[in-house]
Amino acid sequence: MDAFPAKHVFPQTTAVTASGHLVLGGCDVVSLAGEYGTPLYIFDEQTLRERCQAFLREFQGRYPNTRVIYASKAFTNLAMTRLLVDEGLGMDVASGGEMAAAKAGGMPPSKVYFHGNNKSRQELEEGVAWGVGRFVVDNFHELALLNDVARKAGRTQDILLRVSPNVDPHTHAYISTGTLDSKFGFPIGTGQAQEAVRQALSFSHLRLVGLHCHIGSQVFETQPYQAAIRATLEFAAQMREEGFELREFSPGGGFGIPYTRNERPPSTAQYADARSRPEPLESISRSARRARR
Repeated sequence: MDAFPAKHVFPQTTAVTASGHLVLGGCDVVSLAGEYGTPLYIFDEQTLRERCQAFLREFQGRYPNTRVIYASKAFTNLAMTRLLVDEGLGMDVASGGEMAAAKAGGMPPSKVYFHGNNKSRQELEEGVAWGVGRFVVDNFHELALLNDVARKAGRTQDILLRVSPNVDPHTHAYISTGTLDSKFGFPIGTGQAQEAVRQALSFSHLRLVGLHCHIGSQVFETQPYQAAIRATLEFAAQMREEGFELREFSPGGGFGIPYTRNERPPSTAQYADARSRPEPLESISRSARRARR
C-alpha cells in the first residue's frame, strides 16, 4: 500500500519521515510550526518554479506567441513576484495593492494585466501612469472612465474586453463566472458584448486589441474551456463587420486543484490541448448561437 496516497495534493518535494513528520523542500513541518507557530502557510519554491515552466512549455509549445499570466489573487508578495519575473511570467492584478506588489517586485508593466469589475479612477490613473500593458475592461462605465483617464494622461491605452460566453464550467455556483447571469463581463448572448466592441472602437484614447473570457474557478473538465473559446472566437469573427480585428485572445479560468486524494484534475498538457482544439459548434451554449444570428 502507498504510504502517502495523497501525495499529489502536496508540493512536489513532499515526503514523510519515519516518525510520521511531513517534510516540504527538505524542511520538517513540525519544526517549522514550532519555530513560527500556527497557522503557517508554506510555499515550496521548487514546485512553483517547475509549475511556471510547465505552463510556458506546454502552452508555448502549441502557440509560440503565448504569454502566461499569473493571477495575483491566488497569492501575492514580493518573493512571489520576483519568482514570476525570474521565470518569465506576467501578472494579473485586480487592485491598486496588487499592482503595487507587482511594481515593487520588479514586474515589467508591459506584462501586467489589470482585471476587476470595480476599478476606481485612482487605480486607473495609477495603472495608466505606470504603463500597464493591458486593462481588461469589464463594463460600460469603465470603458468611458478609462478613456477619460487616458485622454487626460495624453496616452492611448491598450485594452481587452471581458466577454461572457454563457458556458457552464460545472463548478460551484459561487465561483462560476462565464454564465449569462454572471456579474462579470459583457454577455455575448444579450448583445452587450457587441455594443461594448462598438463603443471601445469609438473611443479615441483606447485601443481594443483583443478579448478575454473567464468561465470560473476549480474547473476539472476541459470541455467547458473548448466551448467558451469557440463561442468567443466566433463572436470575434462576427465583429469584423464592426471593424474589429482580434490580435490577442485571453482564455481564462481557474484550473482544478486537488484538495483531496480522490480529486485528479487534468494535466497542464491536457488543459493546453483543450485550448488548441475548440469544441464543435454543437456544444456551444444556446445564447451564443443566438448571438451569431
